[in-house]
Amino acid sequence: MNDVGEHQVNGVRLVYGTAGPADGPPLLLLHALGEDRSSWSQVAAALAADGRRTIAPDLRGHGGSDRPGDYAFEAMRDDVLGLLDALDIRRVTVVAHSLGTVVASLVAMDRPALVDRLVLEEGPLPFPADPPRPVPAGPGPEPVGYDWRVVAAVARQRNAPAARHWEGLAEITAPTLVIAGGPESHLRQDQLAQVAARIPDARLTTIAAGHMVHDTRLPEYLAVVRAFLGAP
Repeated sequence: MNDVGEHQVNGVRLVYGTAGPADGPPLLLLHALGEDRSSWSQVAAALAADGRRTIAPDLRGHGGSDRPGDYAFEAMRDDVLGLLDALDIRRVTVVAHSLGTVVASLVAMDRPALVDRLVLEEGPLPFPADPPRPVPAGPGPEPVGYDWRVVAAVARQRNAPAARHWEGLAEITAPTLVIAGGPESHLRQDQLAQVAARIPDARLTTIAAGHMVHDTRLPEYLAVVRAFLGAP
């Protein structure tokens, strides 16, 4: 990504990378659990080359952003909304993966006028995890580039998701593309289909790549995303 910036949002310092023309239509990229903005490098470069202005933040607890200890999905949503406000972005396309799809869907349902189009790769799943996710009580033996407490917080929220995460999908007004990874994914594909059916203007596309679709099948991923987004 071409430039790195930061903003203090809700008492948390968020670091973000940007690429593409400053006057291009803005496109927000939200990463998965345990990753950071660098996971979008190839996608950002491709979409920036199309003329879009890509913005990829490190979500709280990840990468260069602060690690405040509170990792509620709603707090991450508020961070994203605060960052977009700080950047004076009034209308944005949101592209998200895994954990990022939960945050993206909350943004789209709670401020529908802000989101122009929405791409949800392998998520969200607003259903109780089955089997329940283990909740770690401490960090593992290997150092990681994120706060281990994020994993515990996400596990608790996946095991008992807020009702709003499902009910609010029906309030999303943005045209939405749900990208499923097919049978190689660890996520239940029938539940992704339920999510797509719940969002009023959504379509479901399967790229048989497993959970990491944009990493393992980048050309196909870009093709379906570009077709959905249209020319900038």
